[in-house]
Amino acid sequence: MITVGLVGFGLSGRWLQAPFFVLNQNYKLKSIVTSRPINDPLFEGTNAAASIDELIADEEINLISICTPSSTHFDYAKRSLEAGKHVLVEKPMTATYEEAQELIKISKKAGRALMVYQNRRFDGDFMTARRVIQSGVLGDVHTYEARWHRYNPILNPKPWKEVVAPANGIIYDLGAHLIDQAIYLFGNPKAVEGEVFTQREGSSIDDAFNMSMDYGKLKVKLSSSLMIKDFEPRYSIHGTKGSFIKYGLDPQEDHLKAGYLPGMQGFGVENKENDGKLTTNLAGLEMKATVSTFAGNWMHLYDNLADVILNNAEQIIKPEEVAEQIRVIEAVKKS
Repeated sequence: MITVGLVGFGLSGRWLQAPFFVLNQNYKLKSIVTSRPINDPLFEGTNAAASIDELIADEEINLISICTPSSTHFDYAKRSLEAGKHVLVEKPMTATYEEAQELIKISKKAGRALMVYQNRRFDGDFMTARRVIQSGVLGDVHTYEARWHRYNPILNPKPWKEVVAPANGIIYDLGAHLIDQAIYLFGNPKAVEGEVFTQREGSSIDDAFNMSMDYGKLKVKLSSSLMIKDFEPRYSIHGTKGSFIKYGLDPQEDHLKAGYLPGMQGFGVENKENDGKLTTNLAGLEMKATVSTFAGNWMHLYDNLADVILNNAEQIIKPEEVAEQIRVIEAVKKS
């Protein structure tokens, strides 16, 4: 069993990570660094810790999961790896490509796993889009567009989210997921360009971006804004034989906040109204079809991480791919 120390008990720590560690038989969640009381029966027997130093000093803990503000990720991950701990770190992995490369080097030298919490690879909508591409029904894909819009005109109540700082802003937040998905699908781009900008009144950070990733014949376009009320398709994918259009957003986060847990019937299942629409040509026949959306399952990440630590399996989320994501973010901000 992998003994876990969790740093942070906000949105990610409380809702997106802790329940999975408790429900997965490969893990024991021993301690959580938090100033809040741990009063949920789900976490009965879990200790509250004062700082990450307690987790690093605890010889029983062999995995530290970092769910703290973005500016702390590099330092906390570096210290944990150097102490001989495996690390799961929230996205963004780091603020810079140079820092990401340093963490990879340290993890290899220490012989410890370094995984970034790119849970959105296991969203039902993305897994469905990926399967559609892999199936060949679209032919050779030439256009891939992904969007993640929200309507949040009011500034974030978490002060650190609204401060101009390394690794802050929407491209490091929602953009990290969109870019990660594109690199997972298509590899490293040949060229990148785009812009980040501010739309909300009173905001001092970037809260919108548009960008493109060039793969030769394939063009990838990604965008996000906190000021879009009537959403566009989540995915628009076009190939030489057809198109796939998908609206909606994976419901796992909302399910978890409502107390609905992994393993319960219907967890991660989207409304049927958001099923994707496929238009294609098969054997000379023009076809239109509705594609059922896979149930999202972030537990895949935890299963793979356990397999990596216990059995030296291959990581699905490779830190080198995430480092490339940071390089892309830096290139867009510079452009």
